[in-house]
Amino acid sequence: MKITKSLLQTGALTLSLLASSVMAAVSPDEAAKLGTSLTPVGAVMAGNADGSIPAWTGGLPANAGAVDAAGFLADPFPSEQPLFTITAQNVDQYAAKLTPGQLALFKRYPETYKMPVFPTHRSASMPAEILAAAKNNAVNTKLVEGGNGLENFEQAIPFPIPKDGLEAIWNHITRYRGGSVKRLVTQATPQSNGSYSLVYFQDEFTFRGALQDVDSSKESNVLFYFKQRVTAPSRLAGNVLLVHETLNQVKEPRLAWLYNAGQRRVRRAPQVSYDGPGTAADGLRTSDNFDMFNGAPDRYDWVLNGKKEIYIPYNSYRLDSPKLKYDEIVKAGHINQDLTRYELHRVWHVTATLKSGERHIYAKRDFFIDEDTWQAAQIDHYDGRGTLWRVAEAHAMYYYDKQVPWYSIETLYDLLSGRYLALGMKNEEKNSYEFGYPAKESDYTPAALRQAGVR
Repeated sequence: MKITKSLLQTGALTLSLLASSVMAAVSPDEAAKLGTSLTPVGAVMAGNADGSIPAWTGGLPANAGAVDAAGFLADPFPSEQPLFTITAQNVDQYAAKLTPGQLALFKRYPETYKMPVFPTHRSASMPAEILAAAKNNAVNTKLVEGGNGLENFEQAIPFPIPKDGLEAIWNHITRYRGGSVKRLVTQATPQSNGSYSLVYFQDEFTFRGALQDVDSSKESNVLFYFKQRVTAPSRLAGNVLLVHETLNQVKEPRLAWLYNAGQRRVRRAPQVSYDGPGTAADGLRTSDNFDMFNGAPDRYDWVLNGKKEIYIPYNSYRLDSPKLKYDEIVKAGHINQDLTRYELHRVWHVTATLKSGERHIYAKRDFFIDEDTWQAAQIDHYDGRGTLWRVAEAHAMYYYDKQVPWYSIETLYDLLSGRYLALGMKNEEKNSYEFGYPAKESDYTPAALRQAGVR
């Protein structure tokens, strides 16, 4: 389903903007590589030279493992053991396939931080209509408004064959996460000694094209709708955030509202963007740290550095197991690395550098984006002095029964304070993600916030 035929009507474009728009779409001959030498979303189909990264053969089938009554997925690789484990003692041997942030974590926690490395499985795929849309996007989608908006875009992944860093980051922003989903997840922000309390969120996330009452003939700048209700602790319970995520947040900024349960009032929330504080995060993340990175890309210059092979968290089914308790996951300094799984994958390396005259607490960010899903796997964040400050790791998993790549847990490690944030845990909850959640446009209006916030 097409979100819009022409999302953004621009007036007189400068020659430089026109040139960047023309370069955004690739030729039909180049797009013909999708599904042949490249996967339908633009990854290299073949494996690497030594076979440590296999060829992509379509991803896991929908019946790759059992799905329990609560929707939790069985590990499709239950008998596999690590090929080796990287520790502070042998890290130099593997440094060429690690990011600066990963190396810094070994240095910060030499006694406890480790990376169990397993055989690589290119497990992810997406529904046929999403793969077809990506191929259409390759020859049709263009950047407008200096790269801050999209034109002629369908559903997900506008630039499966990216030419620059901005196109690559748009693939992460718009990547496929299911049409709609409802989830109850938790967030922990442990102290340096490991003590923590949980914040519980009930999230509803719906792409505009998945609304039950969407008018497909009506042009809209909305990419998706997001509603987040805090259900615990009691001091925060009932507060609700509503976001209308726009495709061009410069021309039409993200629309956000907050319902405060104590005041019983709905207010606009322009601070829910860029480096505004993340919800109930104790100052450990910004608004645009959520989902590894979200929102407008306009404050940074983006450079595509090409691809490299690195060890990234992948197929993290064990970490998502309903047999685990949160206390088994949340530890001092970092999550329990014994529960993690790393694999060697090809990633796109993208560097974002703060533009002159713009402000953000992160002066530079290095992104490492999985080629098979366009999900950011690792992001290193630098402060204004050029010091590596925070390291984000996303423990990816593939919801094979629904054909949706996403994360089991997002972590953001503060190297200076020794604290971190872990978001997305649901191990002790009654249900896993509910994909295909029926939603209407009226569910995502400011008027609906008060009802959503009833304790």
